Amino acid sequence: MIDSSEITGLILAGGRGSRMGGVDKGLQNFNGMPMALHTLMRLQMQVGQVMINANRNLAAYESFGAEVWPDVLADYPGPLAGFLTGLERCETPYLVTVPCDSPRFPLDLVARLAEAMDREQAEIAMAAAPEKDEQGQVKVRTQPVFCLLRIELLESLVQFTQGGGRKIDAWTDLHKTVVVPFNAPGDDPLAFANANTLAELKQLENS
Repeated sequence: MIDSSEITGLILAGGRGSRMGGVDKGLQNFNGMPMALHTLMRLQMQVGQVMINANRNLAAYESFGAEVWPDVLADYPGPLAGFLTGLERCETPYLVTVPCDSPRFPLDLVARLAEAMDREQAEIAMAAAPEKDEQGQVKVRTQPVFCLLRIELLESLVQFTQGGGRKIDAWTDLHKTVVVPFNAPGDDPLAFANANTLAELKQLENS
């Protein structure tokens, strides 16, 4: 069994927010509170400690009471840069990542990822959730930014990113990964909904 105290949570807030007009996504209000703060409060209940990966407005993020670390790689190379930063700073055997723009993610996210990782003796546990495709069909798709990682993966990720790798699934495919579906009858179908635009954020608030 993996205990929650052995897991550090990392909130990924390092993106450019380009689809939101360049605003800092994590600091946009969701039901009267910054999205990243919603995320922090949901994550804090599930792990031993929490860090935030952000590349701007660091003082605003620090005001939430968590340690804030910018990307160790330059030029906003994407979520893997956040993974790398988190693995370098993590002082527990496990790191779990969540994005700052999915403020309704499950309160049992970490427990279910940890249970599957332990059961399968996997190196990575990744969430999957129902999503509509272009044809309006609902399919269960992996959500690679919701990931539980063993900290031994740091060396592998350093090599992958130094070689120019940027895609999460291209890296996770190199390791034993268990995919954990969140599509049980009691699961919130909007748990993994993310707000990429201000309109989507309003829609999520009202749903």
